[in-house]
Amino acid sequence: MRRFLLLYATQRGQAKAIAEEISEQAVSHGFSADLHCISESEKYDLKTETSPLVMVVSTTGTGEPPDTARKFVKEIHAKTLPTDFFAHLRYGLLGVPGCAAQKWRILLGENQYLRLCRLHGITAAGVSLCSPGCPGTHSADQAGLELKKSTCFCLPSAGIKGLGDSEYTYFCNGGKVIDKRLQELGAQHFYDTGHADDCVGLELVVEPWIDGLWAALTKHFKSLGGQEDMRGALPQTSDAPLSMAVKPELLHIQSQVELLRLEDVGQRDSEPQGLNETNRSQPGRTEDLDSSLVHSVPPLSQSSLSIPARGHPRKPSICAVSGSNFSSSNFKSCSADDKRYHKDHSTVGTGHFSRLDSEFKTSASLRCPSDEIEGKIEFPHQPGDSFNVICPNSGAEVESLLQRLQLVHKRAHRVSLKMKTDTKKKGATLPQHVPEGSSLQFILTWCLEIRAVPKKAFVRALAEHTSSATEKRRLQELCSRQGAADYNRFIRDASACLLDLLLAFPSCRPPLSLLLEHLPKLQPRPYSCASSSLLHPDKLHFVFNVVEFPPSTSAASPRRGVCTGWLATLAAPLLQPSTEVSSADSGGALTPKIPISPRATNCFHLPDDPSAPILLVGPGAGVAPFIGFLQHREKLQELHPDGNFGAVWLFFGCRHKDRDYLFREELQRFLKAGVLTHLKVSFSRDAAPEDEEAPAKYVQDNLQRHSQQVARTLLQEDGYIYVCGDAKNMAKDVHDTLVEIISKEARVDRLEAVKTLAALKQASRYLQDVWS
Repeated sequence: MRRFLLLYATQRGQAKAIAEEISEQAVSHGFSADLHCISESEKYDLKTETSPLVMVVSTTGTGEPPDTARKFVKEIHAKTLPTDFFAHLRYGLLGVPGCAAQKWRILLGENQYLRLCRLHGITAAGVSLCSPGCPGTHSADQAGLELKKSTCFCLPSAGIKGLGDSEYTYFCNGGKVIDKRLQELGAQHFYDTGHADDCVGLELVVEPWIDGLWAALTKHFKSLGGQEDMRGALPQTSDAPLSMAVKPELLHIQSQVELLRLEDVGQRDSEPQGLNETNRSQPGRTEDLDSSLVHSVPPLSQSSLSIPARGHPRKPSICAVSGSNFSSSNFKSCSADDKRYHKDHSTVGTGHFSRLDSEFKTSASLRCPSDEIEGKIEFPHQPGDSFNVICPNSGAEVESLLQRLQLVHKRAHRVSLKMKTDTKKKGATLPQHVPEGSSLQFILTWCLEIRAVPKKAFVRALAEHTSSATEKRRLQELCSRQGAADYNRFIRDASACLLDLLLAFPSCRPPLSLLLEHLPKLQPRPYSCASSSLLHPDKLHFVFNVVEFPPSTSAASPRRGVCTGWLATLAAPLLQPSTEVSSADSGGALTPKIPISPRATNCFHLPDDPSAPILLVGPGAGVAPFIGFLQHREKLQELHPDGNFGAVWLFFGCRHKDRDYLFREELQRFLKAGVLTHLKVSFSRDAAPEDEEAPAKYVQDNLQRHSQQVARTLLQEDGYIYVCGDAKNMAKDVHDTLVEIISKEARVDRLEAVKTLAALKQASRYLQDVWS
């Protein structure tokens, strides 16, 4: 068989699952995939690799490569490497980013975003691959600004490659970092890069990309025999030859933004083959009202289904649970597992809670442990940093899952994993996030993301363990191409989890080994530091808002966020002693211990020059890191009373002045002390008093009311602006407002204002810490 090297770089297991799918399909197409994690550098050598390389790379954080790829990325970025280091290498790459779709709307504004979509024949819900012949890391999302429901926004052939890389530092994804560097070192594509977006369903890009891979590999191997050119695997749809492709590093802001001026839609490229047709074929959201998670309607219920074949459907697992370990003599307490796991993976802080409002926002103060010998704090941090809270799954949900799997009586038994000797999966490995010999209760509580939305491969595997023919057919529909719309509607969009599927399909009885194979690692949840180590050297403060999920078509009962629900449970007996707490969720903890771990440093920090003026925009819990900023600035002013400190503006907003005005007294104190120069607060749900001018409703309204000062700070005084909070609405609205302010005050058109903001971001003077 024709061999190719298949590497994956994964954070949550998504890229690994896709790579395994490629490996499974390879055999039926006459290829042999040599599958490895990119971190297993001892098993492959790109310096001498002669076979084609296929890479599947995910993204973590705000665009960084996953942890498994950090060593690889560092090595290939060594300045000593010559530009022809990988000249022998031919590769294809699939990037799997997080949901970054909203960033185009944030940058351009809704109207420009939709206009740009219309201009290039891509709907706001469209999907496209890079045009054949593109250098792989160009396009509008080179800056990480992916169009909503788009993989890579390729543009007309006039040498215009999108908005350039002015935003690359902030919004690039892990795949593009590797893709760009490989090209800089001489590697060439044999197949065009794809960028999938989990926000719209990975299958809309991943499946067509994999389908095209086999033709690309076939053409590549033929070209080695001199039959065909090895520079591309698909017909070229652009008039621009490959040799004329502009290198990404040569692109600049002005040449990129000019694309918005193009009006001749008749000159745009033809649509990339396959993907737009796939998108148009997807049914809309007007399905018959009788369709549901467990029931389909025509035409789907009467269609023949296209389901990717599993090599051995009755043997899907790559690991097995040793039956010999399920005995009372091998009992192991879950508390012992907890202590060992937290000692190995985190710092445990003692939590103290205080209610910030009358609803669900709570402040938590963690006392960080000190080194007993030297007295040094084990968790150094500065304002603007974030950290991970290592949280467990809901005890009630774990209990329900144990009951549904009929494993309640084995909750405290040790689980031993081993590879099946007859597994057909290449590169199969045991899940590293499941500690050997841990109890079943501990694994379901601390190791597996039981709330994760099941991927199609998992749904397909569940179907093979479903005895009811009707239920099995429905699960097959949900994982088929024909059922993509139903999968999106009833599973992905509804955030259905494994427990929801098991309750909806009673005859489905998967073995534990299947869950261990498909459920991803339970990820820690990031939070912003809301304190300064100058003021609180042994403490770390943060704010959390309890997330509530109402009942849906797939989940009958309401739920809280995994981490915020757990934190709220810990806080309840301390804040309201009379509150009844479920024993399943409380764990009996009267003095809460919260395991935390550091996150990679970011650039969301105060300016190095304290004399620079700063604008802080943080509604709701978004004000948290700015409390740390102000505490830090206050201590600096105490230490340097003759220092030159710039003006500080804070634009804060909440719903009700009397109910959720966070840190009200502390902010007033900062204002009185002169640490905070201007405090502008808006209340979105409070009615204006009679005979008074309507107050500002949102933070962007207050920005608009002080447009001259905002523009002067950013354009004349070399100031900084920080935005923290909701990415879906607030960050987009604030960005649109800043564009309007710059356009009005600088007397330039919107395009020039967009360029100005892009330049501010490139200079790290427009910084965002946002979440969806």
